[in-house]
Amino acid sequence: MMEKNRIANRQVMCEVLVEEAKKNPNLTVLTSDSRGSASLVEFANQLPEQLIEVGIAEQNIVSIAAGLAHMGKRPFVASPACFLSMRSIEQIKVDVAYSNKNVKLIGISGGVSYGALGMSHHSLQDIAVTRAIPNLQVLIPADRFETIKMFQALAKSDEPAYIRLGRNPVADCYMGLDYDFQIGRAVTMIEGTDLTLIATGETVRQAMDAALLLKESNINAEVLNVHSLKPFDVDAVKRSARKTKRVITVEEHSIYNGLGAAVLQALSGEEGIKQKNVAFPDEVLVTGTSEELFHHYGLDSGSLVQTSLSFIGG
Repeated sequence: MMEKNRIANRQVMCEVLVEEAKKNPNLTVLTSDSRGSASLVEFANQLPEQLIEVGIAEQNIVSIAAGLAHMGKRPFVASPACFLSMRSIEQIKVDVAYSNKNVKLIGISGGVSYGALGMSHHSLQDIAVTRAIPNLQVLIPADRFETIKMFQALAKSDEPAYIRLGRNPVADCYMGLDYDFQIGRAVTMIEGTDLTLIATGETVRQAMDAALLLKESNINAEVLNVHSLKPFDVDAVKRSARKTKRVITVEEHSIYNGLGAAVLQALSGEEGIKQKNVAFPDEVLVTGTSEELFHHYGLDSGSLVQTSLSFIGG
């Protein structure tokens, strides 16, 4: 297990956007009274003419961004995921996706980052909703290094996209930036033969730690990082599942219509593969920190070890 990282993904996002915006004056950031929570204060300080503060008006911010994109700008919208993916979903569907405008929608403090604030501030349905909208990519980086790679790619991409970022620092999954990142391509983090753990976002590190702990029981678990929920790397999922014959998906999302559903759909024509989905149940969650919620609902590494042992022994 690696040393604890203290740099949040949103912080490195800001660093990349500052760097890219200095090279491209059309790159514009829009915030909904969220420059502080999105760690975009430094962007505002350095490039005030390229930041637009819309205020607490999430539906308006999406429509404004679509208009800017129509005029040749490259807008990045930063707003809490719980509001951006729910309150603004019609504007995302019509103004951005249907119109195919180059808008990058960044849902900050996603998943259960706002754990103690409860269901109103959780975003555990955002992947289900956004994946169902044509012309919209759906992405979740695993750590700060992948966030850098992802936003460098997004700055050059002309595709509309929804990107979920957590609020707090997450432990590093990568050793640095010396690896190939492509939108739509899953990454094998750990090779294995007995079991495949497929994870996305903040659950990738939990799956990696679980795989390391499983080695103590002589179980070689493969870990697949699906940073792109759409486009989805069906081939990578099939290759790993055919090899191990056992698949556990792990996601900071509702049990319905997220990563688990995408994997199940990808494997629907395959035979002899057992599959289990570890996610948040279809209920109002208890309150607590993200770490407490991950442990309570079985998404942390220790719980994943026990789930994997039972799954293999079952």
